[in-house]
Amino acid sequence: MNSLRHRSTLLAAASTAVLALSLTACQDDADAKPATGTTASAAADAARGQATGSTPTTGAAGSKGSDGAAGASESTGSAGATGSSDSAGASGSGTAGEQASAAAPACTAKDVRITAATQGGPPYTHLVLTAKNTSGHTCRLPGFPHVQFLESHKQDVPAVGRSRPATPVVLHAGEPAYAAVKLSDGGTDEDNEPVSAFSVTLEGDSTVIAVTAPGSGGIAVDPAKALTGYWTPELRNGADDF
Repeated sequence: MNSLRHRSTLLAAASTAVLALSLTACQDDADAKPATGTTASAAADAARGQATGSTPTTGAAGSKGSDGAAGASESTGSAGATGSSDSAGASGSGTAGEQASAAAPACTAKDVRITAATQGGPPYTHLVLTAKNTSGHTCRLPGFPHVQFLESHKQDVPAVGRSRPATPVVLHAGEPAYAAVKLSDGGTDEDNEPVSAFSVTLEGDSTVIAVTAPGSGGIAVDPAKALTGYWTPELRNGADDF
């Protein structure tokens, strides 16, 4: 009887010990699992923190700032290049036009028709020569008309330098140019001679152009006082130059 009781006591004690060990193991497992979970969470948080921390370094904001500056620089440069191109084109176009006019051939006797008329106001001692381009093409009319009024005076009438135009006279088809010519001083005691026709030659062309003097009775010319102006694109009063 005592032996059976003693065995029961031992079995109970053993069971208690086993239960205690099981509980301890379960507690240890439970304690270990939260620790593992915490560690994993911490690792994940750390990974997320690293990813989050790297965003300002290589993120979209930094990239946008760089791209934006580059875009503005390119836009400004492009606009500047366009402006330069436009200025160059305008300048080039104007220069080409001037060069084309300067390269036009000199007018010859067959290119122009020259007529003479009395000047419509004081001084009444001048007449106006008109050279109209009848050739159908552009030509230059350089210098001044070489005028000879009398057979007895073979010298050309002297030209007045201050009447020279600032730029060469270029005549397009149908356009005129003008030259004022002084005939005399208008005095009664001058050695005037009547002239009904006279000759004109152009610079660079020796062809003689016969010009009819204006008026039914012709004109009175004092060869010693006669002067001529340069060809100009506008009609000028002889008194402005001589």
